[in-house]
Amino acid sequence: MTDEMSNVWKHMQSVKELPLYERAAVFAVIAHCGVTRKGNRIPYVSHPMEAAAIVAEMTDDQELIAAAVLHDVVEDTEVTIPDIRGLFGERIAFYVAGESEDKRRDLPPESTWLIRKKEAIEFLRTRADTGARMLALADKLSNLRSVARDVKILGDRLWERFHQKEKSMHGWMYRETAEALRELQDYPAWQEYDRLIRQVFEKE
Repeated sequence: MTDEMSNVWKHMQSVKELPLYERAAVFAVIAHCGVTRKGNRIPYVSHPMEAAAIVAEMTDDQELIAAAVLHDVVEDTEVTIPDIRGLFGERIAFYVAGESEDKRRDLPPESTWLIRKKEAIEFLRTRADTGARMLALADKLSNLRSVARDVKILGDRLWERFHQKEKSMHGWMYRETAEALRELQDYPAWQEYDRLIRQVFEKE
């Protein structure tokens, strides 16, 4: 076990009596500790917390809300799906796994961006259940809110902060994801997502 995971496990033992959401929040804060969002100094954990709030606007499913808080810990830290399963159960681990890209860490991330996004979209189209689609919508809406804010300040310089530098490719990804999530189109979150896509990428 790495030092990072030893630290996480130590803290989790002290909060194991907390309700599910609070335990997930503590875990996410520790796992993402010291990491900021791309291009700014905002703590990274603000993103999964926002995603959880978006999910909570669509459902009161506490396991799904907890999965939203945890959705990036496997993709972006040393935490594993067995770690999540052991602490939070099979269902939450299932949803976190579905939201975790295969980063192919032995390859440059810019070289795998397209295949990773295609895999994620194909999963949403063909294998995801409604819960997994809600989780994906919350993740993407949180990200797109950030993009919409920052593009007003930086313009097209914004895209330089990402592994994929082409604005048109981001537009493709967000649009294809919206279509894959059209089951959720009656929710305000999907409608906001669709509106922001048009606002940010209307010239594409």
